[in-house]
Amino acid sequence: MTDIYSKKRRSEIMSRIVSRDTRPEIRVRSVLHRMGFRFRLHRNDLPGKPDLVLPKWRIVVLVHGCFWHGHENCCEGHLPKTNGAYWAPKLEKNRRRDIENAVMLERRGWKRIVIWECQTYSLAKLEGHLRHALLAAGVGTCPK
Repeated sequence: MTDIYSKKRRSEIMSRIVSRDTRPEIRVRSVLHRMGFRFRLHRNDLPGKPDLVLPKWRIVVLVHGCFWHGHENCCEGHLPKTNGAYWAPKLEKNRRRDIENAVMLERRGWKRIVIWECQTYSLAKLEGHLRHALLAAGVGTCPK
C-alpha cells in the first residue's frame, strides 16, 4: 500500500509533530493543577525527561501518545498499514527506551505514573484515574 501523500506533504505533516506541550500533556497538567498539585516540567536531570515531576513525592507523570508508545488494546496504538518496515523498528525502539527509563527512574527512587493519550479525552475520568494512581503511588491525600 502506498502513501496517499507526496513525500513533501508527508514531511510537512511529520514536522508538525511535537514532543512537548501536547494537548494530552496540557490536559493532565490542568487536572493536576486543579487538584492542587504543583509540579516541574521536563526535568532533564531525570532519565527520559519526564513530562511532569512531583518532587515532593518523588513521582513522575509520563503522558504517552498511544501511537508513539504502542498502547496495547487501543485503536490508536496499532502499526500503520503502510511502510511497516520503517515503523515497526522505530516504535519498538520507543518501547525499549520507555522500559530502560522506567528501570533507571526506579533505581533512583522515583515512582512512575503513565497516562495514555486515550485516557485524557474525558477530564472527569482523567481526574479519577490520576487520583487513584497518585494514591497508589503513596500520596496520602490530594492537596485540594
